Amino acid sequence: MNTTDQYRSKTVQDADVVLIGGGIMSATLGSMLAVLEPSWRIVLLEKGDEPATESSGPWNNAGTGHSGYCELNYMPNPEDGTKAATIAQQFHTSREWWSYLARHGLIDPTAFIHSTPHMDVVFGSRDVEYLRRRHATLVNDPLFADLDYSEDRSTIAQWAPLVMAGRTDDEEIAATRHSQGTDVDFGALTRQLTGLINARGGTALYGHDVRALDRAEAGGWIVSGNGPGRARFSINAKHVFVGAGGFALRLLQRAKLPEVRGYAVLPVGAAFYRCSASDVVAQHEAKIYGQAAIGAPPMSVPHLDKRVVNGEGHLLFGPYATFSTKLLKRGKLTDFFTTLRWPNLHVIVAAGLQNLSLVRYLITELAASPHKKFAQLQRFYPEAKFSEWELILAGQRAQLVKPDRRKIGVLQQGTELVTSADNTMSGLLGASPGASTAVPIMLDLLRRCFPDSWGDAWHSVLSEAIPSITRETWDAATVSATTDCTEKALGL
Repeated sequence: MNTTDQYRSKTVQDADVVLIGGGIMSATLGSMLAVLEPSWRIVLLEKGDEPATESSGPWNNAGTGHSGYCELNYMPNPEDGTKAATIAQQFHTSREWWSYLARHGLIDPTAFIHSTPHMDVVFGSRDVEYLRRRHATLVNDPLFADLDYSEDRSTIAQWAPLVMAGRTDDEEIAATRHSQGTDVDFGALTRQLTGLINARGGTALYGHDVRALDRAEAGGWIVSGNGPGRARFSINAKHVFVGAGGFALRLLQRAKLPEVRGYAVLPVGAAFYRCSASDVVAQHEAKIYGQAAIGAPPMSVPHLDKRVVNGEGHLLFGPYATFSTKLLKRGKLTDFFTTLRWPNLHVIVAAGLQNLSLVRYLITELAASPHKKFAQLQRFYPEAKFSEWELILAGQRAQLVKPDRRKIGVLQQGTELVTSADNTMSGLLGASPGASTAVPIMLDLLRRCFPDSWGDAWHSVLSEAIPSITRETWDAATVSATTDCTEKALGL
């Protein structure tokens, strides 16, 4: 609900917490604070005219509920499942929070999460051997005990009919499958969480472009900018969270936060082929990830995904790299250049020189014709018809580049939570798998920025809502109990 009009006439508002950005991160933090502190004044500011218009939107991401089941880039070493297990634990934590809200009637899970098996399919002896070793490692962890493996073509055909139909070669092939994977419409989830903020006394203001973040004399921050009709607004906030996606670094720089000195971002775009033909969609009920091509960056792993958006099924395949100097899909070509500062110029250059393979990959992708791109899809789906698919632009990301004493600058995968020394400002930088791990990220924020409330005041609510926050190990019984509980509450 857009409640902008009632605030247009007021110059200054007071808030306990201001959330900048209307995506999944701000909505997750806002929903937690709305439950934990219903008397707090929470204000969400979004530049667009509705929530989830950027990376959280359903067509701006692949909708994978990242659980480590199929993301091969989490395990370059097939004997080391540490990162895959960490991601799996974090997604369980996110599901626990959603389940708590669903049990209390605060969100409707049928609108945003759907059971969708997660698979890997690889080709050739080298990748088959890799997948075999990866599976042998993971099944020893209770988090992955139900991960199936097969090199039998008839079994793989049952799991993924489109992948095997019309495949006449005799190349080695192998697959893994986990039946408890999910497809998540993070846009629909974001809208529900934002509605919860409003229902609990908070306010979501759209068409509000934050232009400045200044220290308040009495403590906290003054958040100011342009509202609808370019009317100026100003809000005094005790705490500010910057969850503005690609614009987050620029806003933290404007706040003169020393914690981000030397930090930089590189714009990363993507496109997907989408198919909405019902007869094709009906034959595919999985998210299938493959292995990145030799020399390609880990983030480029191809995947053929079942998506459910607004109750309708679709298929997506990609990603295909795109390039723009925008930091948001609806941004400007000058976006990237506004983040450049003297302390981060050498950091960007150093990171670029260390990732020349990424540059070569990007050039190759940009030069590829539509039919050459489509041939990559036909590697997974041999009988795919060009006429049934359309190429769509996905979201624009801002890949984090950090200063490093030894390497000068490094390109960082994933996300990073930044907090000010006095805990009055926080911000999230980076990209995937952020949305799937939003809840554990925000739990970390609550611990660090609200230490006085984190103890007894919030413990009883959080321990009921998210039992994993007190969990030290994930044994078989724990995994089974958590899965059963969340699947029941989420209707999976």
